[in-house]
Amino acid sequence: MNRTELAGFLRSRRARIQPDEAGLAPGGRRQTPGLRREEVALLAGISVDYYIRLEQGRGPRPSAQVLDALGRALRLTGDEHGYLLRLADQAPRANASRTVPDHVLGLLERLDDVPAMVINACYDILAWNRMLVALIGDLSDVPERRRNTLRWLFSSEDGHHPALARRCVADLRASGRYPDDPDVRRLVDELRGTSPAFAELWAAREIEVQRTMTKRAVHPVVGELELDCDILPLPDRDQRIVLYAGAPGSLTQRRLRALRASYADPA
Repeated sequence: MNRTELAGFLRSRRARIQPDEAGLAPGGRRQTPGLRREEVALLAGISVDYYIRLEQGRGPRPSAQVLDALGRALRLTGDEHGYLLRLADQAPRANASRTVPDHVLGLLERLDDVPAMVINACYDILAWNRMLVALIGDLSDVPERRRNTLRWLFSSEDGHHPALARRCVADLRASGRYPDDPDVRRLVDELRGTSPAFAELWAAREIEVQRTMTKRAVHPVVGELELDCDILPLPDRDQRIVLYAGAPGSLTQRRLRALRASYADPA
């Protein structure tokens, strides 16, 4: 059980809820934003002392029933509730292996018309297909440590991708692997030290599992692309398949087809 992160997460979610949102009267002047601790305890049907101990990182591990009650009291999203369960060690842990299963490697090879890759919870790129090489270059020429999309995203503070950066950090936090997983902890510590933008986003404790997003890029051969990105989790692993495609009938779809043709026949 990650008591420190659990305590910080509860405090952050309590602070964002106004009494009227929870069906409570304001109750006079408030020194801190959001709900009071006793109000959360009341809404969750638990003792004030027990809730205080949770926010202080003390006490026994809460049961799934208590966590469900806290989730309702704090108006957590589905992703946030899953994160709460992981923090309290009430959810199954996925396999953290970097080895990509053979059947997934075979799938990547068969996906010859869309760029695709496999990433882990740290956003390390573990495997990719030929179309991803055509899109971003041959990753086999890149040192393994640098095959990390978060390091690429936060290597510059130019602010070109603030929305994407926020969503990726919220997704990294949602994995629930910090700080118990040493690889995730090292990555977070590194980026907090090198990127003020990452440090600010990490401190916000936003939780949002990424399942789909849109990315824009300019390819040197085919030009501007608006890519629909689908992120598919692999069962029992912290790995996900990431697929890039253009909307049906779109200019991006035609340009991806042209990219595939040019890569298959460079001459």
